[in-house]
Amino acid sequence: MQLATTGAAGPAEGSWERFRLQQQPFFQDKNRAFWILQSVGWAGYFLLHTLSGFANAMGWTFVIHTGLLTATGYSLTLLMAAAFRRLIRARPILTWAVSIALVFLAAAAFSAIQTWSHATFIQPGVTPQGVRFLGAILLTFTLLIAWTALYYAINYYLLLEERADRLERLEHQASSAQLAMLRYQLNPHFLFNTLNSISTLVLLKQTERANAMLSRLSSFLRYTLVNEPTGHVTVAQEVETLKLYLEIEKMRFEERLRPHFDIDQSVTKARMPSLLLQPLVENAIKYAVTPQEEGADISISARRNVDRVVITVSDTGPGAEDHWVKAQQSTGVGLANIRDRLVQAYGTNQRFESHSDISGGFRVIIEIPYQIEAEEPK
Repeated sequence: MQLATTGAAGPAEGSWERFRLQQQPFFQDKNRAFWILQSVGWAGYFLLHTLSGFANAMGWTFVIHTGLLTATGYSLTLLMAAAFRRLIRARPILTWAVSIALVFLAAAAFSAIQTWSHATFIQPGVTPQGVRFLGAILLTFTLLIAWTALYYAINYYLLLEERADRLERLEHQASSAQLAMLRYQLNPHFLFNTLNSISTLVLLKQTERANAMLSRLSSFLRYTLVNEPTGHVTVAQEVETLKLYLEIEKMRFEERLRPHFDIDQSVTKARMPSLLLQPLVENAIKYAVTPQEEGADISISARRNVDRVVITVSDTGPGAEDHWVKAQQSTGVGLANIRDRLVQAYGTNQRFESHSDISGGFRVIIEIPYQIEAEEPK
């Protein structure tokens, strides 16, 4: 017989796939899990009772008796499960009261059938009375109470898991919404400044410069539309975006704006929240370049420190702390915005510091985990 070739392996693999164990969690399909547990549980009941009967030399009629009891218990618990499925979401007092009443009724029915079966198959003509009948009821009641407790325990656990998953999804959605809100604060503010500059150029009849600024603005906005507000980009992509932004601002300030980039090659593929640095550079332009006739240098550096990425944005402006405080109060997209976005993205696994030098200049240091893929912060 020839072995199947690689190209013909598909049907063979498909036939084996039916025998492969399920990889999904056991309780992912609750209906399937119930039938498996129900069937295995009562099959175990039948097996144990049958072995007990053989050990006590009860004969083959005991197998019929045990089979009848197993079928009775299986059917009664199915009816109980149908009722419990509706009671589990009711008020606790109603759930407890009705459940106990149902267990009593099921135990009485089970014991009645057990008594009849015993008188028919085990000891014909002899009906258990007194203590023996009470013992049968107590054993049946204990069995059904145990089944009920197990049913509610499993289902309450599944309800708690479901609520925990729903709460986690809601928290994630709330976090994503807040992060998107923080990101969306950037565009209106930036657009206002840029469009105001373009309007000034048009009024001055500098159409070529206005067209060039519009072209660069469209490139910048295209980037912001392509990237998700809650998404991460590489450091290299963030730097390219900053360069697009600085090209627009360079047309306003010309030689007064002197940007410098010092990006370590080892961090270019590291991931970070998109447009995280743009507000820092924007505020540096507003409070370092604008107030000084000679302008200012703005330096952006990024380096790797073991498993961390350290990003620094600094300028050679006046460096007064109150300038940056005013920036946050007037725009709402200053240091507080960056700090909130870092907390949303990394929790406590990040560092944000700002320093103002007495001799002039302002520096912001951001430290985030070094992550190559878009994985969740550790």
